[in-house]
Amino acid sequence: MAVERAYLDHNASAPLLEAARAAVVAALETAANPSSVHSEGRAARRLVEDARRDVAALVNAKAAHVVFTSGATEAASTLLTPDWRMGRGPLRMGRLYVCEADHPCLLSGGRFAPERVTRIGVDGEGLLRLDQLEAALAGHDGADGLPLVAVHAANNETGVIQPLERIAGIVRAAGGVLVLDAVQTAGRIPLDMSVPCADYLILSSHKIGGPKGAGAIVAASDLMMPAPLIAGGGQEKGHRAGTENLPAIAGFGAAARAALAGLAGMEAVRARRDEIEGIVLSLVPDAEIFGRGALRLANTSFFAIPGLKAETAQIAFDLAGVALSAGSACSSGKVGPSHVLKAMGRGEGLGALRVSIGAATGAKEIDLFRAALAGIAARRTGREEAA
Repeated sequence: MAVERAYLDHNASAPLLEAARAAVVAALETAANPSSVHSEGRAARRLVEDARRDVAALVNAKAAHVVFTSGATEAASTLLTPDWRMGRGPLRMGRLYVCEADHPCLLSGGRFAPERVTRIGVDGEGLLRLDQLEAALAGHDGADGLPLVAVHAANNETGVIQPLERIAGIVRAAGGVLVLDAVQTAGRIPLDMSVPCADYLILSSHKIGGPKGAGAIVAASDLMMPAPLIAGGGQEKGHRAGTENLPAIAGFGAAARAALAGLAGMEAVRARRDEIEGIVLSLVPDAEIFGRGALRLANTSFFAIPGLKAETAQIAFDLAGVALSAGSACSSGKVGPSHVLKAMGRGEGLGALRVSIGAATGAKEIDLFRAALAGIAARRTGREEAA
């Protein structure tokens, strides 16, 4: 008999939606190359362009401004480069400014030399230090090129949402370009590229219930674009060479449609997240929930159990049938101290557990979480009493 399990790790990868699965399977039946001009090729092209419109609609952008990639990391590596073009002429980005709590795909600096990357700190809630950003941009040497700022819209560990309008205002005032990592926010909060905010968004299919292997760059306009990371054929208007991953892109489009429709249900998700946090505090009164004083994604909770290593607790949850994480899943399964908590001033060695849920998370999953945590709390209390 199969043991019941609860999957509470949607920020790492959301379960594949049935609509996305159906779109993938249907696209697998389309053998043609989307660049071919015959009838079969045009049918494949329609699938790509339908998905492009769906992804654009999720963030209220123009379909022509969506460039498909293999995922968010490729999208970030494409955008984070000194070498851009405006029209037919070259455009230089002199320095990259990132956030200390960013996802590693931004912290790595992309194609910038390390000495050309400046890290901006965060406060105790994980919010970007706007005073530091303003000071850094005020000191930017325009002779080297424009300032490029890349920051997460919402943190993948804490769920804390950055003050996007204020960040955008600071970057615009400095004449800079703003890239937002919107991987965790897409489908969880409304995003609108039609209003002055980010110049570019980074999206990922598998974070919203689509298949792995597809992501996108969404631009506010087509005035300027980075030099291609992958050169070759003319796919994606020359911005990303290589035959399009048709099944993954079709599934991405289906997931984007579902994510847009699901925005209305985020308050119900928030209620379940709050229920989970209530369980944590009732069973472990000295637990700490990070970013609780800031605006957060409705689906995310990041907490620490004092005296218990995150990796130990994660294994205990897994054995009890609950899948959650100890922070980002971007380090090949490696569990270690959270760089996000370090950036927040919470100590380099402090670990925490992340619960991230979705619209399908229900009473069964919450009950399994409660039972697992109750067992962990009882064993913790027993060890403390024995000591």
